[in-house]
Amino acid sequence: MLDLSKFELFTFDCYGTLIDWETGIFSALKPVLAAHGKSISDADLLAIYGDSELRAESGEYRSYREVLRSVVQSFGEHLSFTPTAQEMDSLPNSVARWQPWPDTVAALQRLGERGQLAIISNIDDDMFAATQRLLQTSFASITTAQQARCYKPGLEIFRLALGRTTVPRDRILHVGQSIYHDVLPAQSLGLSTVWVNRPSPRAGIGAVKAATGRPDLEVRDLASLAKQAGG
Repeated sequence: MLDLSKFELFTFDCYGTLIDWETGIFSALKPVLAAHGKSISDADLLAIYGDSELRAESGEYRSYREVLRSVVQSFGEHLSFTPTAQEMDSLPNSVARWQPWPDTVAALQRLGERGQLAIISNIDDDMFAATQRLLQTSFASITTAQQARCYKPGLEIFRLALGRTTVPRDRILHVGQSIYHDVLPAQSLGLSTVWVNRPSPRAGIGAVKAATGRPDLEVRDLASLAKQAGG
């Protein structure tokens, strides 16, 4: 069993873990597909999203806003339609409206009574600023892909975040919804990890690349983690 009492800093992935991003993704992309007479299953939509996002984040850094525009373009290529400029903007513009999971805010507040909280997220600074207001939480540090010019699972974003704290690595717990983006790279840097296996039409994977790993702890939601931590 993982001894949660020893951790002084909880670092979190944001979108997928704290924010119900799949509902947000659907709210932006399904109208675009419908406008072009296209319809696919939710699981297929998430698979195309995950693959397209990963390709867009590979290679030379570009902003997450541009990554999301590229994702919309990729749907057009997959499904044989040409999205308009407005449709390409609809996905990044929707991020500010993506809502926290129902348990997120209360769980963060409970965990914040046990230790420091921090964010490590594949996002632009201005986009996270809109999200932070919804989280209603203060963070010891916020590290974004824009600051690191690196997307998870790349290690530079994690190293940048770790350089902003004096807490020893054996007292840091990284919490994320993605085995590929969060659990595996965090473990490679000596961090303990929690996999938040949120419900999804693409069970166990969601809108990311499938990967196999062994987190130190698996929970179904953030409330479960807060309860186990005694927060």
